[in-house]
Order: sequence, then structure tokens, then C-alpha cells
Amino acid sequence: MADSVKSIVLTGASRGIGHATVKRFSAAGWRVITCSREDIPDDCRRDPNWTHHISTDLADRQSVDEFVKKANDVLGDDGLNALINNAAQSPKTPYKERLGSLNGSLDDWREVYDLNLFAPLSLARGFAAALHRAEGSIVNITSIAGHAIHPFAGSAYSTSKAALSALTREMAVEFAELGVRVNAVAPGEIATEMIGEEYESLIPRIPLNRMGTADEVASVIFQLCGEDFGYVTGSEIFVTGGQHLF
Repeated sequence: MADSVKSIVLTGASRGIGHATVKRFSAAGWRVITCSREDIPDDCRRDPNWTHHISTDLADRQSVDEFVKKANDVLGDDGLNALINNAAQSPKTPYKERLGSLNGSLDDWREVYDLNLFAPLSLARGFAAALHRAEGSIVNITSIAGHAIHPFAGSAYSTSKAALSALTREMAVEFAELGVRVNAVAPGEIATEMIGEEYESLIPRIPLNRMGTADEVASVIFQLCGEDFGYVTGSEIFVTGGQHLF
């Protein structure tokens, strides 16, 4: 494995933090296996690192199983150096409200949990053997909303991310037996396609007085997967500009 190209599986790759993370690992020469509901972004079609993109609905268990099989076929006997569970959703009700404790159907809540919590668990199980071969790492993308009330997140999203934080700690202990590290990255207000004008009101609550960038989150993810962080597992790194301190 020492002379093999390093490989990463990344979910939610078509935009935002996922898109920036693809670019970060690609620039370092990693083989990137991506998935998202959408096809390859137009500006990435000529990038050879996007040749292993698999359209997948991670909220559908059969689609997840098919993705795991196809990705493992791409890996063959090689190990998987990193699994990045980035895909997530925070849907609104028909009245454009975030899913809360008093609104939205329980079926909608279950869809949020299927993507935000159960998909990362299923993928970790599905790639456990490949991760073991490479003594790789898993990075779960959580959120500042999983640790404090957020005005725009909604209860379904926030509690699913809190659960993913807890799952990260549990997985860190269990996967350590396979030589696999498991950590989380909790972004705060990151300037992506999901951010609306209403988020400007949150900037005064951020000590660094600005939103973060997707590239800054991608850099933290990249470092967590490297040898310099080889003794770090079960940790959650806040990329919030200090917002989580309040």
C-alpha cells in the first residue's frame, strides 16, 4: 500500500463544502470516489479526479448498498484512506419553515435522519474492510447546530447532527480495533449556496467577524486525514470562527 495512490470516498460532492473538499484532495493527488444526487458539476467534467462519480440517493437504503458495492469495486484490493460523510439535508415544511418539534411530518423527520445519521453509519460499515486495509480515517461533518440552538437550523437537522456527534465518539472506540480513526468537523456559518441573506445577522456573534469559506473547512478535513493527525480520534473540530464559544 505504501506505493499506492491514496483513495477517498466523499458524499455530497457536487457543491459547497463537498465540492471544495474534492478539489483539496484532488490537488494532493488522491483518487476521489464521489457521490451525490446530482451528476458531475459542469466545471468538473474534464477533471480526471471526477471519473469515479456515482449518482446516489443516500436517503434510500438500496441506493446506498449499490453505491458501496460500486465504490468497493473501484477500490478492488486497495485500501480506503478516508471516508468523508458530508451529505446532509435540512428541509423546510410546505410553509417554508424549518422542521421543528411542532411542525412537519414524522416521515420528513425520518428522511432527515436517514441521510444525516443512518447513511454515515451504513457507509462506515460498508467500507470498514477497505478502511482497515489502509488504516484510514473517517470524518463526519456535523454542525454547530448540533451543540446549541440555531435560529435557522430546525430541530430535525440539529438533533440529527447532535446524534452524528455522539456516533462519532462511539465509532472512534469501535473502529480503533480496525486501526481506523474517526473524527468530526463541525462547521459554523460557511458561505455556500445554502446561505441566505438572513445569515448576515449572525456575523456579530462570530468573534472573527466573518463567515468561513468552504475551502477552510476542506483544509481541516484534509489535515485530519493525514499522518500529522495520526494520534487523533474521537475528536470534533469546530470551524466556526469562535462562534461556538458563546
